[in-house]
Amino acid sequence: MSTTSAYIAENRRARFEYHIDEQFEAGVVLEGWEVKAIRAGQVQLTDGYVLIRGGELFMIGCRINALGSASTHVNPEADRTKKLLLHKEQIKRLVGKVEQRGFTLVPLNLHYKGGRVKAEIALAKGKAQHDKRETEKKRDWEREKGQLMRHKVSSNPKD
Repeated sequence: MSTTSAYIAENRRARFEYHIDEQFEAGVVLEGWEVKAIRAGQVQLTDGYVLIRGGELFMIGCRINALGSASTHVNPEADRTKKLLLHKEQIKRLVGKVEQRGFTLVPLNLHYKGGRVKAEIALAKGKAQHDKRETEKKRDWEREKGQLMRHKVSSNPKD
């Protein structure tokens, strides 16, 4: 992951729906209007996933809405398939795991690194329904614990 923690967009649903095994940072091939729209925050990763075709990675379902000020000679397509850039050895390793072990590839977030837009993708396995319930219970308990701690601190003023 990049040293800057400023995400452009984050796919929080992916961490709920999948067990994350490994994470990779990939470059994203974008058009000019897409870069401008990303800078304006017009991106959504929730329904995104990554496919492997012909030894290349493609991100599908990542929605980038064009700005109203987009040029008239450009035909912006919000759900355009975007090519991801990784080293050949990494792609070979991913292909092996996806085909043999039943893993899937999901985008976790988009972020800037060195002035370029990067995608963090993960090798993941789908969670069973009981795992999702367990995740919800943990999240609810953390929320409740935080509320109790805040209430306890505010009700006990120190002299």
